[in-house]
Amino acid sequence: MVRDDVIAADEATLRFAVLGPVRAWRGSDALPSGTPQQRALLAVLLLRDGRTVTAPELIDAVWGDDPPAQALAVMRTYMSRLRKTLSSPHLVSESGGYALRLPPGSLDLGLAQSLAAQAESARASGDRESARMLLDRSLGLWDGEPLAGVPGPRAETERTRLFEWRLQLLEIRLELDLELGHHAEVVSELTALTAAHPLRERLRELLMLALYRSGRQAEALAVYADTRRLLADELGVDPRPDLSRLQQRILHADADLAHSEVPRAPVVPVRVRPAQLPATVPDFTGASSFVEELSDTLSAGAEGQVMAISALAGIGGIGKTTLAVHVAHAARRHFPDGQLYVDLQGTGLRPAEPEAVLGDFLHTLGVRSADLPGSLQARSALYRSLLDDRRVLVLLDNARDAAQVRPLLPGTAGCAALVTSRVRMVGLAGAHLVDLDVMSPEEALLLFTRIVGEERVRADRQAALDVVEACGFLPLAIRIAASRLAARRTWTVSVLAAKLADERRRLDELQAGDLAVKSTFELGYGQLEPAQARAFRLLGLADGPDISLAAAAAVLDLPEQDTEDLLEDLADCSLLESVTPGRYRFHDLVRLYARACAERDEQLSEQEAALERLLGFYLATASGVYALERPGDRFLAHLSDPQCAGLAFAEPQAAQDWLYREAGPLLACVEQATGRPRMLRRAVDLLWAAKDLVESGSHSKQYESAALALRDAACTSGDPGAEGRARSTLTNVHLVAGRFTEADDEARQAMELADEANDPLLRSWAPNDRGIIAVYQRRHEDGERYLLDAIDGFRADANLVGEASALCNLSRVHAAVGRLDSAIELAEQGIAIYERMGLPMRLANGRYALGMALTQAGRIDEATHQLSEALPIFRDGHQLLWEGMTHFRLAEAHLAASRHSLAATHAEQALVLRDIGGKWRLGNVLVVLGRALHAMGGADRARACWQEALDAFDEINACESDHVRDLLAIGSGSALPN
Repeated sequence: MVRDDVIAADEATLRFAVLGPVRAWRGSDALPSGTPQQRALLAVLLLRDGRTVTAPELIDAVWGDDPPAQALAVMRTYMSRLRKTLSSPHLVSESGGYALRLPPGSLDLGLAQSLAAQAESARASGDRESARMLLDRSLGLWDGEPLAGVPGPRAETERTRLFEWRLQLLEIRLELDLELGHHAEVVSELTALTAAHPLRERLRELLMLALYRSGRQAEALAVYADTRRLLADELGVDPRPDLSRLQQRILHADADLAHSEVPRAPVVPVRVRPAQLPATVPDFTGASSFVEELSDTLSAGAEGQVMAISALAGIGGIGKTTLAVHVAHAARRHFPDGQLYVDLQGTGLRPAEPEAVLGDFLHTLGVRSADLPGSLQARSALYRSLLDDRRVLVLLDNARDAAQVRPLLPGTAGCAALVTSRVRMVGLAGAHLVDLDVMSPEEALLLFTRIVGEERVRADRQAALDVVEACGFLPLAIRIAASRLAARRTWTVSVLAAKLADERRRLDELQAGDLAVKSTFELGYGQLEPAQARAFRLLGLADGPDISLAAAAAVLDLPEQDTEDLLEDLADCSLLESVTPGRYRFHDLVRLYARACAERDEQLSEQEAALERLLGFYLATASGVYALERPGDRFLAHLSDPQCAGLAFAEPQAAQDWLYREAGPLLACVEQATGRPRMLRRAVDLLWAAKDLVESGSHSKQYESAALALRDAACTSGDPGAEGRARSTLTNVHLVAGRFTEADDEARQAMELADEANDPLLRSWAPNDRGIIAVYQRRHEDGERYLLDAIDGFRADANLVGEASALCNLSRVHAAVGRLDSAIELAEQGIAIYERMGLPMRLANGRYALGMALTQAGRIDEATHQLSEALPIFRDGHQLLWEGMTHFRLAEAHLAASRHSLAATHAEQALVLRDIGGKWRLGNVLVVLGRALHAMGGADRARACWQEALDAFDEINACESDHVRDLLAIGSGSALPN
């Protein structure tokens, strides 16, 4: 079929159609279109308007996620056939793809778009008759379903888009019919269209108006009633405000509705200078860098360099509107032609329609109601025309998304737009994006003080700091808390701080008048899709400071890709922060709200299941890390079932890096499990698997807190196995901290529980721990007995790793009592096991023990070799305690060889033990450092070291105090006692 609007041409002219079946003609002769896939390829090329389409894009467009095995070859075959069919130089191959470059008028879609654009211009100029005629011609180019019979995901997407565009053109043409007085004629067409598209409110609005103008008021009102019922049943929403206003006007027989619009000459609007900015707050605080940054961007736009767009994003209550209004007022002088403002209600159930906003803006700019265009496109074009050659600032507050904002942007340099939204406006081309963060503690305290008064804050500054910290440094929360306090003169700041200390009540306390933190968060939560809302609720249950993508996937029980999509959606909505790629965190108050939502909207069983999946993920992954470091260790054979898959690592270093990176969330998960009996045993095993963390120094306190909580919970639970293992982990904590009495008490109880629980792990590791504790306490006979028991236990369990550990510890007992040959032999036996099993980290422990034995045997060079071999292994493995202790043992060795400078150097490096290792280890390092310094002539500094060592030993009632007093008693030139 040849349609009238397709340009007439000679016999060689190619023409194409996509607004129906995909077809091609040369002159008046139809060309064969080939298979459906060949037509799909042709459609893709035609819809790209001459731009190159790569081979992968073509394959994806035709076959989507299920291409044939030889998709590239098949695609090239189709393109070859298409080239032969068209016999045209317009189909070209370039840059690994194809392009079809046609002269204007060759494609029906291009003609339809051109006619529609001409219609818009004619309507904007007031020539409605011409506009209607041009739209009729554009619509006449359609021939049924666009891209009919064309397969593939791209075709389906384009079909939907073209359908929507045709409906928009129809609506504009029907608006013109009504404006020209053809209301009776369009009733039947509108009736059919509303039946075909029952949820399209604009069609129903036009039908109501056509019926009313045809004298059918009751039917017009019935259309509204039907619409309202349908929307409530299908979508659970009310009609749009425009439709509701029309119903009221019909109900009250508004005389203006009865008049059809007749063509009239366009009226030039009166030039109006709007000044719509809301008032700024008098106590605006902080954000000075953002104020400067935004002001510079806006002033650049005002100077005509570029049409400036700045988009502020952040969670509810972060202060987006306050900052935007403050900056807009500061920039007013740059925009002498006025400032427009609108609240787009993006967080509400019914965000403002751009069409309605433009109507209000155009009214403000002097356009009469009678001259307002009906369509969004026409209103936007007129709006941009009116702002041309003006310097106007537009503040678009509380936007839902970029699509809502685009029609409201000015179009020329000299104007500027400032946008606020909870969503990052990444889809807003050319926008300067600003992500707002919470206030600094200093800014937060200053805002609180400005509202409450300096005198009340000065009287209890610490309580004021507690208040702003409880508010998460969120401006809205601080303003609410301060306003409550300001309104209650009998309250002190401490009273308010105490009220906010209860996390379960905190959100309820943070409300004053019509301001409430919870309601601010509720607006964002209400916009989420069901899957996003579920992710928000469940992720808020976890206690950790942040969460990795893999851990979040475990919580949600979803694949990582799906999880990442959900988390990025939440980050775009400012309900979650993307800390670094693959890691996310909640603001403290948002987390409390997420938990409240979980308690309200999730079954308790699903909440518990989510936390169990997180614990299982950490246990499965951490035990894999443990096994990778200690192949052959029998811990995994006695491990609780994680009931969840974890990550796997090919290299020990990657595994170690994961453990230390996840330490905070992992230990928080352990502590959170203490109140859940079903999770207790797995939590204990997770802490055991992560025991390397306690020796790293950076996580010792959190590990200790978790171990104490687990021990107490296990005691209450009546599970001897869980209690024994919890006490064993706590033994390790006390050992590292140098609290040997406490360590021995926990290890003793763990040994007693071992038989009751029938736990092979405890039967071997508990006596091993007691043996090394006895070494530190110089109870060598006890130490040897315990360690021999441990060796028997490890051998009974076929645990070679544990056996090697006990042998190395026994070496230290023998060295301490002068049995140096056997001490060296025992350490070498342990090293041989470690070497045979390929355990570099454990091998370092063996070399450490051998180095000590060799030092005491006077074989200093061999000792320093062994210790120097161990040192980088401990360092690379994040073992801060053992790195420091190895430096200490090297200092001892060099001191024994009278290499005093080297001894002092290593002792200084061992002072890392100030922060880990406890007072006993620190005192020993200071004694050795003092000896080296004294030998180098630094007697005063040596005495300072010894005095600090004495203070450390006295604090823990260590027996070494007497020796240090002897050192302090000697003169500067005297020989030192051994």
